[in-house]
Amino acid sequence: MNDERLTEARTIGGADLPRPEPDRPKRPERPERTPGRKRRGPGPVTLLLLPALVTVTGVAAFLALGGLPNPGPDDDSAADPAAAVDVDPSYLPWLRKAASGCTVLRPSVLAAQIDQLSGWSDDSDELSGQKGIAAFTDDEWRTWGKDDDGNGRSSPRDPADAIMALGRRDCSLAEKVTELRTEGRINGDLVELTLAAYAVGPEAVTEAGKAPAAAKTYLGEVQGLLPRYEALDREDPGGGAGGAAGALLTAPVSPLTITSPYGSREHPLTGVTKLHTGVDFAAPQGAQVVAARRGRVVFAALTSAYGNRIVIDHGTIQGKRVETTYSHLSSLGVAVGQSVEAGAPIGRVGSTGLSTGPHLHFEVVVDGYYTDPRPWVVASGV
Repeated sequence: MNDERLTEARTIGGADLPRPEPDRPKRPERPERTPGRKRRGPGPVTLLLLPALVTVTGVAAFLALGGLPNPGPDDDSAADPAAAVDVDPSYLPWLRKAASGCTVLRPSVLAAQIDQLSGWSDDSDELSGQKGIAAFTDDEWRTWGKDDDGNGRSSPRDPADAIMALGRRDCSLAEKVTELRTEGRINGDLVELTLAAYAVGPEAVTEAGKAPAAAKTYLGEVQGLLPRYEALDREDPGGGAGGAAGALLTAPVSPLTITSPYGSREHPLTGVTKLHTGVDFAAPQGAQVVAARRGRVVFAALTSAYGNRIVIDHGTIQGKRVETTYSHLSSLGVAVGQSVEAGAPIGRVGSTGLSTGPHLHFEVVVDGYYTDPRPWVVASGV
């Protein structure tokens, strides 16, 4: 339901001001030496005690300044290996979902491909007709493109649609080269063979019996970018058990049974057609609802449309704020300001607010914008 929206926070950054040149300390003048007086070296006692004194003084000063840094529990860059990857966080669940389509493909391979194809820019190439971050032509899009994020349109300029389409295309090629290698007609690493088939076609790979020379440049560029995205291949970066392998969020209820997906729909009570901003999970009255990721409760109260509603702020990842919401609860188990861990109980399933029966309305909000929760929670794309 979309009767009450979260307020999008905007941060305005100021321009960097030039730093004033620091005053340089004046070099102290050397005292004049007394004529005829010899300079004596340190005595034996000084030689023995001075190193120890310096060590003790240094340790004391180090401890006084706070000692070793202690990363706080809310440091998302440390808790989430994907936080070190320079990718829009809203793309991450789609990369994982697309890669789950076949065993050969990994999220890092998809990310490296997109980086090589477009540098994550959705500009069009006027000469080739390629569009979007995955560089699809219109003919290619008619074969591979779908409305994967359920926003009512299928477009190569829609990052979610483009990532999923590239995954389908790669998995189709992976299936072909796997069959060819099983038959003994080609040899080589399946990932390399798949990328080569993408670059020059499976027929050229079959003819060469391996990744052909014509694909070497493309292979080298993609493989050179892979280390930049290896963190995407690590499972469960969300910091909690209970989610599907590769998913970013823990399942808020179990089992996950979707009764109404994200996307445009007619509201069952009001009859108004508009964006359904989350996913409805079927669950019995009073079933346990848990936090989908470690974070801080920023809202927990009764509302007119959502009923008992909880909003959890999971912090900033790659400069974007990630929040999850839990609505129509029968009871609230947390309060505003409380910190929770992934999988911690926060409330019970109910049918409060504008609801036709017990269920959990669950939302994922990235930088103030609603996004499809399914790839975030369910790696297999249920």
